[in-house]
This record gives sequence, structure tokens and C-alpha cells, in this order.
Amino acid sequence: RWQKVLYERQPFPDNYVDQRFLEELRKNVHARQYRYQAVVFQSGAVVQQLCSVCVFVLTWWYMDAGMLSPQGLFGAALVTSLLGYVLFDAVDGGAGRWASGRTRWADLKSTLVFAAFTYGFSPVLKTLTESISTDTIYAMSALMLLGHLIFFDYGANAAIVSSTLSLNMAIFASVCLASRLPRSLHAFVMVTFAMQIFALWPMLQKKLKARTPRCYVGVTVLFALAALAGLATVSSVGAVLFASLLLAISCLCPYCLIRLQLLKDNIHGPWDEAEIKEDLSRFLT
Repeated sequence: RWQKVLYERQPFPDNYVDQRFLEELRKNVHARQYRYQAVVFQSGAVVQQLCSVCVFVLTWWYMDAGMLSPQGLFGAALVTSLLGYVLFDAVDGGAGRWASGRTRWADLKSTLVFAAFTYGFSPVLKTLTESISTDTIYAMSALMLLGHLIFFDYGANAAIVSSTLSLNMAIFASVCLASRLPRSLHAFVMVTFAMQIFALWPMLQKKLKARTPRCYVGVTVLFALAALAGLATVSSVGAVLFASLLLAISCLCPYCLIRLQLLKDNIHGPWDEAEIKEDLSRFLT
């Protein structure tokens, strides 16, 4: 009788298998079953980040057109940051702060150091790209913002995810765009606003998503509506296209994913590579 071993001589060719070979066939062993509501909920992270980029670009456009003063933007950003800071601690009752061991005084010092450093270097930021053409600046900014969206941590465990690279690309884009604003104060406020919307805002999103899912959904919808309203004041066609993109990501793409899951047909069997499931750590000591 044929045996599935290589250390004994048998009167069969090396590629011989008997009728039991396909008895171990298994299909879709590790396939995940998704629910539509869960996929739509998870797509909120992508919608939030697209809206963040949209709000940032709109804010820069308003400042460049003279329709928004740097003092007004700084005041609004300061108020919203304080509200977000209070909400960040109120969501979990301060448990996250207690676990990290970070005090409010340390947060205040970090904020003051960052603000002073950015304000001191704002004249340098304003003149940093004077020798580069405006078209090149716009192209680099668009490329950096696209890279920010690609490498952003949406919660997936993948090699392409890099929160540090994503944040650095967003700040680089903000510096490029801020250098085309009229004064150094505009550049300072623009870079500060970029840190708030690309670094602090995602942290609050993640905590809301983990602690209060309903509040997270409400914030996502309101943020998307605010981004669409702001974009509509600049371009009605752009607002329609952006709304279509958000609907496709949050509604159409989850539906396509679930429908395509039904067509998945991964096979597993004795031809797979061997997996060592026994704990071999005792041989390493």
C-alpha cells in the first residue's frame, strides 16, 4: 500500500498519489465572513481622512484668497483643540492618560514649545521655496497628500501602513502650501492647523471609534457634511464628485466586497507547505 513518506522505497513513481489525495481537500478555510454594517462602519476611517484632506485644502484656499484671516483660523483652531482635548479625556474618564503617565502640564509644555518653535521659524517656512515654481509646489503638495492617504493607518495590519511616513508627508505638503501664502503669520497658522487636523484629530477619532461607536458615526457624518458644504462654496461640480466618492467608499465598496466574498474559492490540502504547530522553544534554550 502506498504511503506518503519519502524515507522508504516504494514501487510507485515519485509523483504518485492514491484516491485518498483529494479527501483532505478543504475550501475557504481562513476566509472571513463580513457583515455589511460592519464594513460600512470601518470605512468611516477612510471617509474621515478624505474629509480631513479636503478641509485642509479648502482652508488653505480661503487664506490664499484672503477670505479667511489667520487670526480667525487660529482662534477657531484653538477653541476646537481645547474642546477636543477635554473630550479626549472625557471619553474614557482619563484612563488612557493614567495608563500613559502623561500629565496635563506636560501636554501644555509640549504645545507651547511647538507653537514657539513654529512661530520662530515661520519666516524661514515662508521663504523656503521661493526658488521653486508655484506649479511644482502644487504638484508636490498633491503628491504628498496622496501619499498621506495611502500610508495612513486605517486599522489594517499591512506592510504599507506607516503612521510616521503618512504624517511627515502631510506636514511636508502643508509647509509647501504655506510658503505660497502672503505673510509669515499665515504660514505659522497653516502649519499649526495641519498638525491639528493630521496628528491630533485622528487620535480623537480612534478613541471615539473604540469607546463610543455611535458618537463616532455621528462625528463622521457631520464632518463629511461640513467638508461638502465648504467645497460647494468653491465648486459645485467638485462637491458633487466628492460626495459621489464618499458614497462609493462608504456604501458601494462594502457591498462589492461582500458580493465578491461569495466568489472566493481558496483550496487547501496535502499539497500545502508544512506548518510546524508544536512549540519548539525548548530546543532553543
